[in-house]
Amino acid sequence: MPDNTASRPTPARTDPIGPVDATRVPRYAGPATFARLPRLDEVPRADVAVLGVPFDSGVSYRPGARFGPGHVRASSKLLRPYNPALDAFPFGTQQVADAGDLGVNPFDLQEAIETIDRAVTDLRADGAEVLTIGGDHTIALPVLRAVARDSGPVAVLHFDAHLDTWDTYFGAPYTHGTPFRRASEEGLIDLERSMHVGIRGPLYSGRDLEDDAVLGFQVVRSDDFEVDGVAGVVERMRRRLADGPVYVSVDIDVLDPAHAPGTGTPEAGGLTSRELLNTLRALVGVEVVGADIVEVAPPYDHAELTGVAAAHVGYELLSVLALNRQAARHD
Repeated sequence: MPDNTASRPTPARTDPIGPVDATRVPRYAGPATFARLPRLDEVPRADVAVLGVPFDSGVSYRPGARFGPGHVRASSKLLRPYNPALDAFPFGTQQVADAGDLGVNPFDLQEAIETIDRAVTDLRADGAEVLTIGGDHTIALPVLRAVARDSGPVAVLHFDAHLDTWDTYFGAPYTHGTPFRRASEEGLIDLERSMHVGIRGPLYSGRDLEDDAVLGFQVVRSDDFEVDGVAGVVERMRRRLADGPVYVSVDIDVLDPAHAPGTGTPEAGGLTSRELLNTLRALVGVEVVGADIVEVAPPYDHAELTGVAAAHVGYELLSVLALNRQAARHD
């Protein structure tokens, strides 16, 4: 299908500017934006802004996620305008634009968090939802602050091998392993509707899971996909999320290292790309108010496996937002 094909939006709206036409400009050329979409300054307004946050000062093991946004953009060049799995036109029924990379202080974690909060708040003030590409998982906390400022406490749907609800590392309260504890303590999270998906691997003690439950999370283990299948996991997920705003946070290490080797803290026994993408598609009809994709570390990637997986995660999330926006217009 030609890349300039798009569904017609309602007559009252200006047609969105979509990706560069791949029948005219080869995919290895053209703009270095996500899916070769227009920059934010090239459109009158955006329904969704894709924001890169090249930051990994919060990592506890392998660095490199600061190069994640550029790598995911480079890996997104093959994305096309029609999503047959959802019968959706993620770039044709809503204006998606690339907001570029946010410059944050790599030496002052607190200042970096405040900078991210302000930037996401500013983007949302113009009516845009924000898809954030990290960067390490520390960035989820300031994004949640900005989202909850508008929506109140939100359900957090967190895809990850790890809980990320630990208290401190080396006495530091703000790291990529602590964002959801801080968010819960700050009242940003709906304690009755939040969920981790894909958890696996060793913990420090059984207390980790006990503390996590108090902080508001239910857990879907990676092994549950083997036992219950995607359909069973989706049923649990939808029941837990119920009604109300949902923030989706995808740590790419939720995937098995065979599918995503380019990450800072890999764990064996993870999800396949197919399992993750099918689970994300089940968010159609859920009130998604923001999302992030984090922990892509290209120095450890091979043949863009991780970057391609992350780009497709972004594509499915944008497709969900497009369908939800269409449904809201018809209500």
